[in-house]
Amino acid sequence: MTTSLTFPCPHCGGMNRVPHERIQEHPRCGHCQNTLITGQPTDLTQANFARQIRGDLPLLVDVWAAWCGPCQQFAPTFQQAAERLKGICRLAKLDSEAESALAGELRIRSIPTLILFNNGQEAARLSGALPLAQLLDWLSQHGVRP
Repeated sequence: MTTSLTFPCPHCGGMNRVPHERIQEHPRCGHCQNTLITGQPTDLTQANFARQIRGDLPLLVDVWAAWCGPCQQFAPTFQQAAERLKGICRLAKLDSEAESALAGELRIRSIPTLILFNNGQEAARLSGALPLAQLLDWLSQHGVRP
């Protein structure tokens, strides 16, 4: 029996179902035809938040701001994680300045903050930047294994 993963397109937000064994085959969105798994963080906004946190593939959100030095230092690590976790976990960036209302709803008190969502629910939260190895260990503790 084939198991499928359901998750939203990072481009249009349309929900897609992909057989687990085809997740590494560059599947395309059934709605907009763009690549579903890009290895790049998605920009998270108030408009796409509710849809992007849904799905069977976990979503790791980096809450950041342009003026934040630790956020800027962490950005390359987060990009490396996006490439490393391709097909295992989706990654998104939330600009706390541009999306201040959403940052408020998420009760962001310091940045950078990482929030892991599983099936639309917050599963874990961590404030501060981590080296890649520690980030992957933290995710592994919460069921996301590269």
